[in-house]
Amino acid sequence: MADTGHPVLELTGITKTFPGVVANRDVSFSLEQGEIHCLLGENGAGKSTLMNVVFGLYQPDSGTMRVNGREMAFSSSADAIAERIGMVHQHFQLVPTLSVLENVVLGAETVRHGVLDMDEPRAALERLSADYGLPIDPDALVGDLSVGIRQRVELLKALYRDADILILDEPTAVLTPGEVDEFLSTTRELVRSGKSVIFITHKLREVLAVADRITVLRGGEVVGSTVPGETDEAELASMMVGREVSFTVDRGESHPGEKVLSVRDLRVLDNRGVAMVEGCSFEVRAGEIFGIAGVEGNGQRELVEALAGMRPVDSGDLRLGGRSLVGLGPRQIAELAVGHIPEDRSRHGLIAPFAVSDNLVLNQYHRSPFSRRLVRNRIAVESHAAELVDKFDIRTPGISVPVGQLSGGNQQKVVVAREMSRPLKLLLVAQPTRGLDVGSIEFIHSQLVRMRDRGTAILLVSAELDEVLGLADTVGVLYRGRVVATMAAEEADRGRIGLLMASGVEAA
Repeated sequence: MADTGHPVLELTGITKTFPGVVANRDVSFSLEQGEIHCLLGENGAGKSTLMNVVFGLYQPDSGTMRVNGREMAFSSSADAIAERIGMVHQHFQLVPTLSVLENVVLGAETVRHGVLDMDEPRAALERLSADYGLPIDPDALVGDLSVGIRQRVELLKALYRDADILILDEPTAVLTPGEVDEFLSTTRELVRSGKSVIFITHKLREVLAVADRITVLRGGEVVGSTVPGETDEAELASMMVGREVSFTVDRGESHPGEKVLSVRDLRVLDNRGVAMVEGCSFEVRAGEIFGIAGVEGNGQRELVEALAGMRPVDSGDLRLGGRSLVGLGPRQIAELAVGHIPEDRSRHGLIAPFAVSDNLVLNQYHRSPFSRRLVRNRIAVESHAAELVDKFDIRTPGISVPVGQLSGGNQQKVVVAREMSRPLKLLLVAQPTRGLDVGSIEFIHSQLVRMRDRGTAILLVSAELDEVLGLADTVGVLYRGRVVATMAAEEADRGRIGLLMASGVEAA
């Protein structure tokens, strides 16, 4: 796209309200040709809403938008696509039962002589894949792909529609650290090829690594703009949340008690019948956070799902105190005072059409005070929800709103609030802060430490090594489905753990 001397996108005085909440208030924002402009803010700050206005999914109550100097008013995403604007959504807009190629062309099909032509789109997809370093199998079913590859499909879908302005909404929220680095490199390559990118995020390191300009939203309003060379993580965090934020976990000294969870020679298969957990053994004690470090794909998901009763145990033993968990289902295990914050909140943590209040009692709705003699006590459910929304700072227009309408970070807070709000012997925590902003991460970390200090045994699995090292009292390294080493937190330096994660053995 040629440089026309004005921003490729310019928003002036955009205001957007929903019942009970002002999502954007008098927001002005611009995107220059060939830049990466990061839009930074807390969960629920109005970032996604603003970009949904740009993409035609919402219409503003007031304000104007110009694309390449021309005032525009989009009534749908088709209008935005026609103006060469593409958006990679935080929650993927893909059909899992269709192939990669079918998802890419969906809505933009090529028909020749009344017959659907897939040869030309296939060739175009292969060119885009090669040009931008985004290797993909056009015939693979999207439902069989990892999260990182599915996001690659979303990006290729936008590029296939010839987008010059790309909106990336929380693109790294569900990626592993390696996938994040890869994605940032791809983003820079997009800009070098002439694209202009709006990068929505709340991850400060990524902002400083990739941004040309930074605009911060708080409470739906612009609170400041800057560039990476004139700011740092502490200042950006303060702008986001309106106060100073601590980046270190004040966890104090732990006082481990009796053994709560015992895992012995565990073997667990994945959906293909392949052993992902093989000969795994470890223990977690009361009042202890046991952190699992490891490269993604070494059996973390299968391990946690087996512990939570979501996946059968092929062999070995799991014990909570003296009781075997083998053969028990999720509800039976939950009834034994075991909480579970799952890795995938959308699939295993929430029911999207249900209200926030109902999601906050998903594992207790059948018990007093939420139910009496098979009749739900709506007052108790709503009172409980109001208390947790306030305590965990869940940004929602109301407790009756479907949880699927909340931002990804606020959906995560619903899961965390539900699991942490009842007395537990054991808490299984998989990626607890994935998709959360710095203020929310600080709060969740403090809640985990508080539960530990009350005597709860906590198993923490996280792709963020800094999170494991910052929270864990004991660190176990998982390699090819087996805990190959355990060590006290004070012995767990990054070099030693990194070597174990990569090879399963320590230096000679």
